[in-house]
Amino acid sequence: IYWYGVLVAAGFLAGLWTASRRALRDGIRGEIIVDLGPWLILGTIVGARGLYVISYWREDFAGKPFWQIFNIRSGGLVFYGGLIGASLACVLYVRLKQLPLWKIADILAPSIALGHAFGRFGCLMNGCCYGRACDLPWAIHFPREHETHGIGVHPTEIYEALLNLALYLFLGWLFRRKKFDGQIFTIYLLCYAVLRAFVESFRGDYTTYYLGGHATPAQVLSIYIFAAGALLWWTLRKQKSDASKA
Repeated sequence: IYWYGVLVAAGFLAGLWTASRRALRDGIRGEIIVDLGPWLILGTIVGARGLYVISYWREDFAGKPFWQIFNIRSGGLVFYGGLIGASLACVLYVRLKQLPLWKIADILAPSIALGHAFGRFGCLMNGCCYGRACDLPWAIHFPREHETHGIGVHPTEIYEALLNLALYLFLGWLFRRKKFDGQIFTIYLLCYAVLRAFVESFRGDYTTYYLGGHATPAQVLSIYIFAAGALLWWTLRKQKSDASKA
């Protein structure tokens, strides 16, 4: 758990620093992004824990003391919940400060992928979010006292970390070539939804009881995130096109 915390903190700081540097390209002072940091931390924690509690109430919380909801020392955070919570915190912050929402979203989007890559390496060190059993040459073996009992499993944490790093590089490249505000954030949503749904097919740490036993909770959420990204992309692109014609 120590290294998990260290890597998550390092990922957040790396993401915030790169976003503050990227902000200068879009005419936003880096200090504004740094000031946004505490809001993002709070939104991420509340959202990540909240969605976990909702998703796993039956398995982990039903019939247990209410205070267990706030016990996150042993894990119990959902990335999509953190993304939603951080997004809502960002919206509130930019409204209060009267900042351009979609410019800020584009600035942050690549850094979300970067921070998430650090976080997944933290998951590897913590032994969570592991894959299902396999006998591939790159299978990893946790200690025998781990839930996997030492058998070879897919290194899903590494899969997602490397794919997030690739996504970070792609979005950073695209940021310098974007056509409208909000483009980078919406493409992040589209790409990450596909990425996550793919990696989830190798996960082995929870039951695929959605959609008739064929999907994990994250795969179901990926469908909604992809749809939201597509709708936002179409809407913002249309607004930019209409503004150009006016």
